[in-house]
Amino acid sequence: MSSGRHARVGLAEKLGYGVGDLASGLYLNFFGFFLLYFLVDLGGLAPAAVGLMLLLTKLVDAVTDPMMGLIADRTRTRWGRYRPYLLWGALPLGVTCVAVFAPPAGLTPGGALVWAYASYTLAMLAYTMVNVPYGGLLGVISPRAEERASVTAYRMAFSSLAGILIGVLGTTLVRELGGGDEARGILLTMGCIAVVGTLCILASFVTTRERIPPAEVNGSIAGDLKVLVRTGPWLAVAVAAILGVLAIAARAGSALFWFKYVALDDGTPVVGFLDRVGLFYTALALGQISGVVIGNLSQRRFEKRNLIIAAGGLKVTGILAFYLFPLDAVWSQTVAQYLVGIGFGMLMVLSFSMFTDIAEYVDWKSGLQMTGLVVAASIFAVKTGVALGSAIPGFVFSSTGFVAGETQGPNAAAGIGFAFALVPVMALLPAMIAMRFYRLDRATVAMLEAELAARRG
Repeated sequence: MSSGRHARVGLAEKLGYGVGDLASGLYLNFFGFFLLYFLVDLGGLAPAAVGLMLLLTKLVDAVTDPMMGLIADRTRTRWGRYRPYLLWGALPLGVTCVAVFAPPAGLTPGGALVWAYASYTLAMLAYTMVNVPYGGLLGVISPRAEERASVTAYRMAFSSLAGILIGVLGTTLVRELGGGDEARGILLTMGCIAVVGTLCILASFVTTRERIPPAEVNGSIAGDLKVLVRTGPWLAVAVAAILGVLAIAARAGSALFWFKYVALDDGTPVVGFLDRVGLFYTALALGQISGVVIGNLSQRRFEKRNLIIAAGGLKVTGILAFYLFPLDAVWSQTVAQYLVGIGFGMLMVLSFSMFTDIAEYVDWKSGLQMTGLVVAASIFAVKTGVALGSAIPGFVFSSTGFVAGETQGPNAAAGIGFAFALVPVMALLPAMIAMRFYRLDRATVAMLEAELAARRG
């Protein structure tokens, strides 16, 4: 651990930290885009059963995410508190994510569902083992909020790059590697992602440092949890993160169904090798990286709370515009999707920056260093949003008469459209309201940062 607590974070370290989220983004984007489709349309599982699986696995996360944060906060090694888990968890994460798309041949539908439960749960446990400490590392990479915000921007830029890669290459790799077998193509593409993801996480371990030393004594586990759930700023951001991510996940999870069964897209490329699905995901990712830049620059002049509310309004506008355009209005829809991506990028870069501010606020107010727990609970909020956003379309499809591989009736087509557009809008509106209760403005953060620096020094 570095003794130079006040040293600036150099470019190489910012890039090294950021590339870790390239791995996370590749895994989560691929799951978000392909998991429901793989299990329902290709695997023949009932949409409601898959939706229930995605929800129930979050009950495991509700325990393991905070516990991982508590464990990381109390870890003491020569590499620091949080970095060691990047080394230990990189390979298990890659292996378990591949296993989700590799059910043994000949399984009955019941056996395939059991495999989905077991493999997805293990994958999310491995994700927790890596990403909770990875997020905690951001809180101790510098004692300065401005530096942490800059590192967050690099992290979110790489996360956006992951979306671009999945958008540009995802459907193409599935098509080319599968050779006409979509399930095989999805498995092999995930194998490629696992190799890249493992190397990225190890690169983050090698290049980063922890600059805020741990407290000599931690508070009790029950005491830390009690403080967290009574922290108003964290509750506001967590609610906004759950609902904001839910909106994007519901849209991503139902997109393949919308293009196939509503827009009747046959997969013909529209720009180079990009088909409409690839263009849709690429527009989201390009918008997301634009939103990261806009959010990072804007937070120097405007309050983060107001910027997140504005980002939510931009996403609502883009989603509704896409929904109201004619089905074949490819370029108008692409522009609308780009606006959605800008709003999402702003939400992500600002909310993760807020989470580290909240950890500092808790330290200032209570004297408790619980960065890992704060970030763990925040990651759980994001994962909950992903799970809900992926599960809700399954329930909607089941209730409106969806039949895989068949021409859909009016109710089923309307259900796909509802999950694709209206569910996201209905989630975003209360998310914007929740942010009205966030009270950590720039002046407050600057004040507590100065007092903490004096206390630590």
